[in-house]
Amino acid sequence: MRASLPRGRWLSALRRFAGSSGNGPLLLALLLLALAVWPPRVQLQRPVFNWQVSFDITQSMNVEDVELDHAAVSRLTLARAAMRDVLGALPCGSKVGWSVFADYRSLVILSPVEVCSHYEELLASLERIDGRMRWANASNVSKGVTWAVRGARSVGPDTRFVFISDGQESPPLRINETPPMTDIKPGEVMGWLIGVGGDVPVPIPKTGSNGEPAGYWRADEVVQGSAIGSAVNHEHLSELRQDHLRALAELVGVNYRRLNAPDALKTAMLDRRYAQHLPADTDLRWIPALLALLLLAWRFAPDFGWLRERLPAKREKKKAIDRGLPPRALTRPA
Repeated sequence: MRASLPRGRWLSALRRFAGSSGNGPLLLALLLLALAVWPPRVQLQRPVFNWQVSFDITQSMNVEDVELDHAAVSRLTLARAAMRDVLGALPCGSKVGWSVFADYRSLVILSPVEVCSHYEELLASLERIDGRMRWANASNVSKGVTWAVRGARSVGPDTRFVFISDGQESPPLRINETPPMTDIKPGEVMGWLIGVGGDVPVPIPKTGSNGEPAGYWRADEVVQGSAIGSAVNHEHLSELRQDHLRALAELVGVNYRRLNAPDALKTAMLDRRYAQHLPADTDLRWIPALLALLLLAWRFAPDFGWLRERLPAKREKKKAIDRGLPPRALTRPA
């Protein structure tokens, strides 16, 4: 019978295979890289979000009275930029869909889809949301909010909604006028009303059906508040109607926040109060990739053998000095 190798030889062979000069680290790194490229499906319990986001695409949203990267941009441009940041920050397993508001309706144009597997499609469709999708010039924001609630409710029971608008009603509401919402229970659908726009009334750009500029709206071209008993009498100008949006948020039982920087929307939509804890696909590819990198660094690190030989020599020199003996010369091996 063939004699087995002594235990010492096995250990020596194992050290050579797994050491920094052996092939063990290379083979293990190869296996880890394969896991990083073709990872197994891993599902972990984690907070995810389900949002239906509605954009006001009426003409007042083309007013350039907000800033992005220190440049004046339109309200709708800032809203889209803020939403791009949100898409990059939402955890995998979360879902986002799009709605657009004009006239009195907030129409669902894309039901919520998973953000990681549809990230490019969500970005591309987000960039196409603009005033050219508008089907009417009226802007009944209060009714639009109630339709945003209905739209989110129709998508699913766990869907939250975001409604982004400057709050300008055109034609303006009569005093104490509220939208019909007998079918809506305040707070039954969680969400946010997000206000965007400046504080100073400025002219509203007029655009054609294809988005081409056509000057600005004049006072005699729009219904003024005085005509229907409202206190506001500059409906051809626009500013953020923050008080009106706050009142609407309270009416439907949601929260209000002002979008004065892109982070404001991200903070609102990542609020854990709106999350659901569900099993979701989790990307763990970075773990085997990092381990493979460390193994490759260990395998191909420079040879510091001369340093290992130098350190014991220094310790021997110190001991000799302590004993009062002349130390041997300390030289670096050739």
